[in-house]
Amino acid sequence: MAAADTNVAKTAPAMDLAPSENRVWKKFRSHKSAMLGGFLVLFFITLALLAPVLPIPDPAATDWGAIRKAPSAAHWMGTDDLGRDVLSRMIWGAQASLLAGVISVAIAMAVGVPLGIVAGYFGGWPDAIISRCTEALLAAPFLILAIALAAFLGPSLSNAMIAIGISATPLFIRLTRGQVLNVKVEDYVDSARAIGLPTRLILSRYILPNVLPPILVQATLTIATAIIAEASLSFLGLGQQPPAPSWGSMLNTAKNFLNQAPWMALWPGISIFLVVLGFNLLGDGLRDALDPREH
Repeated sequence: MAAADTNVAKTAPAMDLAPSENRVWKKFRSHKSAMLGGFLVLFFITLALLAPVLPIPDPAATDWGAIRKAPSAAHWMGTDDLGRDVLSRMIWGAQASLLAGVISVAIAMAVGVPLGIVAGYFGGWPDAIISRCTEALLAAPFLILAIALAAFLGPSLSNAMIAIGISATPLFIRLTRGQVLNVKVEDYVDSARAIGLPTRLILSRYILPNVLPPILVQATLTIATAIIAEASLSFLGLGQQPPAPSWGSMLNTAKNFLNQAPWMALWPGISIFLVVLGFNLLGDGLRDALDPREH
């Protein structure tokens, strides 16, 4: 009888609280602002991926005869203080910003989600230790903590991603812990425990799938925050290092030429605004689509 119950538990659906895939897509597709956000994100991702094959100049190539030239047929977005093509640097800079956003959030999730599951499911002293450490990190503002860690690790894009990832980790620990506390008292989880299902199967088949939707929403929104953080670190000289292009470092250079060459600041500023807007709209759409109360 115990073997039969175990087989039944193994074949039970793991997404009891999550909406079906078809309903999620239908709800998301009807969310016009979310579709706009998805289009913006897809546009910048496509640009970043196609940067090596697009017919654009080398982003680091200087032209001393075309210093701070206004937008023209030869240079659609103008040139910077070293005669470099702004459009080329914008496209290659998208790689740094998107890479920093995605990898930083991946680091935060890889650390924060397991710790949140352990704290929420097991409770006791693991929960106390993890929660106190999380509260200590949350006591420092996100950007201040990222700047401090980046300065400690040294100026580079990889170190900036690590710093942003560590700074974002407490958000995922706290969110995951709260979701696990709600899910672990559900009847199907109690039934899995009652028939003696191993803890690892309970966590992987019943806990994680049902806490994943809000985590994915938070990840989408945090990517936008991470992109702003990377631009801020690069602006301060703690992120992507010259001559490699980055929207933040481009703004840092442009601040000295706002009167003579305003286009140097205009395009990276607009790009940061649009990609952050895209991820925020996408996150809002996912939140509505994945909310089981909306179905």
